Amino acid sequence: MIIDARTLPENTIIETEVCIIGAGPAGLTLAHELSGQNFRVCLLESGGTEPNQEIQSFCEGNITQELSQDLSEARCRQLGGAANLWNDRTGQNHVCARLLPLDAIDFEKRDWLPYSGWPFSKSHLDPFYERAQHLYRLRPFAYDAEDWESNQTPRLPLASDRIKSTVYQFGARNVFTHEIRHEIKQSKNLTTYLNANVLEIETNDAKTINSVRVGCLHGHQFRVGAKIFILAMGGIENARLLLLSNKTQNVGLGNHNDLVGRFFMEHPYLRLGMFTPTNRQLFKSAALYDIHWKNNLLIMGKLTLSEELKRRQQLLNSCLLLFPKPKAYESKAVNSLKSLLASSRKAKISKDTLGHLSNVISGMNDAISFVYGNVFKLPEFSYNPAQGGWSRLKGNYKKFSSFEVRISAEQAPNPNVRVTLSQERDRFGLRKINPISWHWSDIDIHSIVQTEKIFQEEIVRANLGQYRSLTELDKGTRPECVGGNHHMGTTRMHPNPKQGVVDENCRIHGTSNLFVAGSSVFPTGGCANPTLTIIALAIRLAEQVKKMMASNAVTTLQRQLN
Repeated sequence: MIIDARTLPENTIIETEVCIIGAGPAGLTLAHELSGQNFRVCLLESGGTEPNQEIQSFCEGNITQELSQDLSEARCRQLGGAANLWNDRTGQNHVCARLLPLDAIDFEKRDWLPYSGWPFSKSHLDPFYERAQHLYRLRPFAYDAEDWESNQTPRLPLASDRIKSTVYQFGARNVFTHEIRHEIKQSKNLTTYLNANVLEIETNDAKTINSVRVGCLHGHQFRVGAKIFILAMGGIENARLLLLSNKTQNVGLGNHNDLVGRFFMEHPYLRLGMFTPTNRQLFKSAALYDIHWKNNLLIMGKLTLSEELKRRQQLLNSCLLLFPKPKAYESKAVNSLKSLLASSRKAKISKDTLGHLSNVISGMNDAISFVYGNVFKLPEFSYNPAQGGWSRLKGNYKKFSSFEVRISAEQAPNPNVRVTLSQERDRFGLRKINPISWHWSDIDIHSIVQTEKIFQEEIVRANLGQYRSLTELDKGTRPECVGGNHHMGTTRMHPNPKQGVVDENCRIHGTSNLFVAGSSVFPTGGCANPTLTIIALAIRLAEQVKKMMASNAVTTLQRQLN
């Protein structure tokens, strides 16, 4: 059943057994797993079924300094949550998410990486990863390139095993934006309330949650009481709601060790360099690294360092992506033309203007080719990396000259990168978040520099071509980058309450009935898109909830805490 919360009478009190706060991929997975059980489930979503700019305005915020991000474009208050923002597309215009489990090393305690280590290994999570795949109707649970390559789509022929090829699988966002929505509408034990903004988690002693206070924009307030509460609001809002609650002790819930909001992580994504193949036939044989269909599944290859090498050289995780570009893409003339156009938009004359003009004139053929290709949208200039298809262009080896190499990197956990509350208030009178000050650490830069160096060495060793770096990371220059909109780590998982906000079961330390779902519990983020891990953890948490409801474990735990 789905109800518009704005139709409820003022001060309504809703009683249920399980209350899930947030209907994005984590919350909807929980709802899917708990549908049909012999207890009641209440799902609260601040948005509706369609975009609403007034509600979306509550997502406003920024990540500043070395990673610039408008949070209103990275988060979504709507049934389906962030799934509504996913933008990887196939040729059939199916909108998808990139799916990939974390690697085994991501779960390990790495002595050289402070704050690393999950409470369990990847093998523990593998059965839940497989169930997450089933939710997407994807088979098999296989991510090594050997499982997908063929004579037509071989791996890059590198000379050693220092770099290996793996793949993304793609899952349609319809699972969350349509299919589960239909399921929860029909479910007999599940009630979903839309336009229901949770304003506060209410508790008398910070050990047992009594209820949540909920408000409707331009309307009234009501309360939901439950035996179990689960936060599934995303990597930023999970932390914000905890910080806004427990007013009597004025520290926030789960925050006695000042950990809520700390360790905010992203996946920095940046251009590294240009790889120019000696033999342009490589553009024909490198189709594995394009988005393409294989065995009725959509996949895309990528490159990553071997786990043994990462351990030996003490490097963070990362993956390298290849995107072919025409000759004019990265010429001096084209770069100067881009700079001149940028200066003209700002009505600002640079001291380098004459030099840029000289470059454009001397490389006029490249400049004309670039302008012509973009104006007339030639395929080699206009294909979208998020959609792929370059390997299917007729005569692609004649159209392209180099691969642009991009990296999606792991960020080391840093307690000083954090979500905090400002004094500015939103329309409910709740404190907004301060701009999140994100910055590189030395190990972040070192790992990217070494990964790039190893890739260059392997390209040369295999006689595949030449590599030219576009950055000077090892000379103290901090690279320009964007984030993947992957907000992680702000309610991190650790068995010790002095090192984590939630325990190994995703329960807030010191509470009996408050749990957290989503990427905010990640102790480390690896380099994989977090969606598959979010869903696997939600399925795992749903199994715990079922056991607790069957054994009345909530009441037992409340007695122990008291």
